[in-house]
Amino acid sequence: MDYQSLQARAEREWAWLENLPQPLITIGMGTCGRASGAGEVLAAAKKTLKSARALARVMEVGCIGMCYAEPLMGVRKPGRPSIFYGGLTPEKTETILTRYLKQDDPCRRWAEFTYGQGEIEGIPPMERHPMMRSQVRIALRNCGHIDPTHIDHYIARGGYAGLKRALDMPPEAVIREIKDSGLRGRGGAGFPTGTKWTFARQAPGRSKYIICNADEGDPGAFMDRALLEGDPHAVLEGMLIAAYAIGAAEGYIYARAEYPLAIARLEKAIADMQRCGLLGRDVLGSRFRFQVAIKQGAGAFVCGEETALMASIQGQRGMPRSRPPFPAQSGLWGEPTTINNVETLGNVSAILQRGAEWYSRFGTEASKGTKTFSLAGKIRRTGLIEVPLGMSLGDIIEGIGGGAPEGKALKAVQTGGPSGGCIPAGRFDLPADYESLVAAGSIMGSGGMVVMDQDTCMVDVARYFLSFTQAESCGKCLPCRLGTRQMLDILEDICGGRGRETDLDLLADLSETVQKGSLCGLGQTAPNPVLSTLRYFRGEYESHVRNRKCRAGVCRDLFHYEIDPERCTGCHRCARDCPTGAVAGEKKAPHVIDTSRCTRCGMCYQSCKQQAIAIC
Repeated sequence: MDYQSLQARAEREWAWLENLPQPLITIGMGTCGRASGAGEVLAAAKKTLKSARALARVMEVGCIGMCYAEPLMGVRKPGRPSIFYGGLTPEKTETILTRYLKQDDPCRRWAEFTYGQGEIEGIPPMERHPMMRSQVRIALRNCGHIDPTHIDHYIARGGYAGLKRALDMPPEAVIREIKDSGLRGRGGAGFPTGTKWTFARQAPGRSKYIICNADEGDPGAFMDRALLEGDPHAVLEGMLIAAYAIGAAEGYIYARAEYPLAIARLEKAIADMQRCGLLGRDVLGSRFRFQVAIKQGAGAFVCGEETALMASIQGQRGMPRSRPPFPAQSGLWGEPTTINNVETLGNVSAILQRGAEWYSRFGTEASKGTKTFSLAGKIRRTGLIEVPLGMSLGDIIEGIGGGAPEGKALKAVQTGGPSGGCIPAGRFDLPADYESLVAAGSIMGSGGMVVMDQDTCMVDVARYFLSFTQAESCGKCLPCRLGTRQMLDILEDICGGRGRETDLDLLADLSETVQKGSLCGLGQTAPNPVLSTLRYFRGEYESHVRNRKCRAGVCRDLFHYEIDPERCTGCHRCARDCPTGAVAGEKKAPHVIDTSRCTRCGMCYQSCKQQAIAIC
């Protein structure tokens, strides 16, 4: 089928959906929504409509990014904008649909924002919502707005126009377009995408391959998962464009098996592409041919590294090899191979649709375009966002994310996953771009941001992330295998009250050795959480070692709780919540804690409204 026929059919389908003479109900059915109860909300919506004999269309969509407000439901009546409701339960869903559809009551107290033409009094439009107003959604342009299992929805919103344009250009011109856009790899290192394609295009070989790296394994990161679940065709279109540019006829999507919904979405999208002539021989009537397969990974973090990923696809143990040769010269089965991550390919499709000049307007001189970030940890508005590169950490964390909850003070943010570093709140004026984050002792990584508040122990944070990379080390090279183990032993001693002052210098020396001697990026970046916390929070390390005190009250051997009798009102809340009965006292009289029975679980500290319990 030619592109014009595909587009005409898709536009008819979309126009019908946009002009429905009945209400349209959309429910976010990404993994985050399902985990929060979206399945029950969907069932309640269908049951309510059936009971009320109301004519309405129910559509499942991907995650719009507001994970803190899941489950989310949009309700659009003919001629009006959609109202998005958050924090739903089956009971709330029934109430909203009954009142709004039957009584025209929009139930403003549960409404988050409106989307589309027109306004509804008392409900802000999406572009004024604090989490959405600063975003520029390019990779995430369709997430939450289309049915990801419906190829016509994607095509109607400009999908595959970029591929059609690419096929009308010489491959070298396509690569030039990507170079002019300034797009850099969104998987971590930030290597210029067009340059990577040039290497593969120019490399001699019988066959060439394109691989989409969807092996997202960072704790607190879910950018790739959400994009694949909410808009798989954007990524697949980017793959097709990349394959055409480098001369590849085959491609693989390497996705971890822990992403079953993303894999199901990809399988449906690939089947639809085959049916529409977007895969196979003579794609869109051209001489270009391409096939793609999905390879499910077993969840090894090291397989996010290019050479380990290729070894896994080939049926070998996922272990990195030394470079050169680089994958562009000798990759999958010894042939030239280009590996791009999910977000990079999602941007490629947008760039070919709208042009390099348009894309390069966003971001900074050295870091063009936008970047998706997952906001997690001690932050009010958790979720997935996309902003121009160069926006300050403070604008992201406090402006979009809403800062720390419950009046707590922000302490730090860890960017770049377990390979990244911890940046203190005092440096939140730092722009989020590749060079600035590296200079601060961290990395961009794939875009994970884990926010920490005053109750976070930075020594424990370093210990946690190092324990992750140490466990995920493939063990091939000695500096990584033994160096991370020795560093972790030292950190566990410090957190357990057995640390010595000489340990701090030893940690720094070991970090340098592991960085310089490790074979792949896992070992080379594993010390970043340790080095950054030593750099910015050395006082906490010294307190652990010299005073045997954990100021944040996390390391259980290094603190205890005490109740301030001047502040305690004897409300008895802490005594009720204590699982071991360590809190005693008469009602309306100051309480005390029996430290011999206290397990330092923190229940009393969290439940005290008078802030009468102190960490000592």
